[in-house]
Amino acid sequence: MASTPLPEGIFSYLDTDLYKLTMQCAIFKFFSKVHVEYKFTNRTPHMRLDKKAFAWLQEQIARLENIALSDDEYQFLKEECKFLTEDYLSFLKNFRLRPKEHLKVAFTPVDDTEYGDLDIHTEGLWLDTILYEIPLLALTSEAYFKFCDKDWDHQGQEEKAYNKGKTLFKAGCLVSEFGSRRRRDQHTQNLVVEGLVKASEDAQKEGHSGKLTGTSNVYFAKKYGIPPVGTVAHEWYMGIAALTDDYEDANELGLRYWHSCFGQGVLGIALTDTFGTPAFFEAFKKRVPLADKLPRDSDVLELIRTESRGDRTYAEVFTGVRQDSGDPKEYVKLAGDFYKSQGITGKTIVFSDSLNTERCIEYKGVAEAHGLKPSFGVGTFFTNDFMHKSDGTTKSKPLNIVIKISKAGGRPAVKISDDIGKNTGESETVQSVKARLGYSEHRWFGVEENNRW
Repeated sequence: MASTPLPEGIFSYLDTDLYKLTMQCAIFKFFSKVHVEYKFTNRTPHMRLDKKAFAWLQEQIARLENIALSDDEYQFLKEECKFLTEDYLSFLKNFRLRPKEHLKVAFTPVDDTEYGDLDIHTEGLWLDTILYEIPLLALTSEAYFKFCDKDWDHQGQEEKAYNKGKTLFKAGCLVSEFGSRRRRDQHTQNLVVEGLVKASEDAQKEGHSGKLTGTSNVYFAKKYGIPPVGTVAHEWYMGIAALTDDYEDANELGLRYWHSCFGQGVLGIALTDTFGTPAFFEAFKKRVPLADKLPRDSDVLELIRTESRGDRTYAEVFTGVRQDSGDPKEYVKLAGDFYKSQGITGKTIVFSDSLNTERCIEYKGVAEAHGLKPSFGVGTFFTNDFMHKSDGTTKSKPLNIVIKISKAGGRPAVKISDDIGKNTGESETVQSVKARLGYSEHRWFGVEENNRW
């Protein structure tokens, strides 16, 4: 099974995770004039680019300005992503990235070597800059493995993905591919999705209940005729909290704006851990306002909370929750107990943190024992799982790189997850928000940090 390599670099707006498009759609509606900044972090700082890798990365970043939404891509989004509004799709049709205006990319050599530290600063309107994250991360990873760690090849990647998929699907797991941001390169992701699609087809023929439910990458969803999967990222809640400086109500504000944009039961998997899951569940049990007309842009600070409330809570109208930090088993119990206390059954839990086949199968059993419907978004384990070609026994480790929103409306943006190791943002603001929310520290040692999706 061999797949033809795709063109080098990023050549489509669809080569991103779906939640970047859904968030841009909501930002287009509510926050089109908000100014933001993003910060790049390499959590594996010993894994540096060299000068050739940096030069290639610069060239690829410059080419981002040439991307445009084709008529074929527009039609795909219109037909397959009906939650994206017509006015947003018209905007995207004419949208262009402007890296010269929005990005500052720097390379600082270390000890007079060919290697150096990479810095990427993104700044501009939230609407204009939100689509940079996934391409920048994917290109940085590709640059590293194209020039710095070259002791690997693509041989066996499709078969490896096929075998992983078959194991998961035979065990009854519902799995989506979430590997865009830390993929080894685009060709790797193409091979992986191809292998997973074949594994899912074979598993269905054999009568297994597990299957491939889709991919977060919209380009590959279109190419392989599978659903694009995703809802929202931490960035949404972080940006709203920074903009309003209202961390006590940030979770509810995020839920309200999302529900107001897309409606009940649409894109309904809620991400709970931006400011700690216990705080989120307090907001989740509040009632959804009737005829919610939310202010836009600068008027967001004038939000009035005295409108009449509806009959249903957010927990009822949202399809389920996503677990992305902390101990998954503790999270399942917390979520299960929450839904039980609210008299709610039949909700979905999506696991998306540091997964492999063994963890997926284990968490499936735990979730079902608590009355939840499990599914899994698997990233780095699919698209950056390599051994060194020279010996075949040593792992070629993936980069652990992230880009997070760092400011919105001039205020620092922070994330306070269910694992202190995944907290991000200005330390002074992090500590202040923890104090305001009565946050309790947690540390989970279940995985190596560089394996996190």
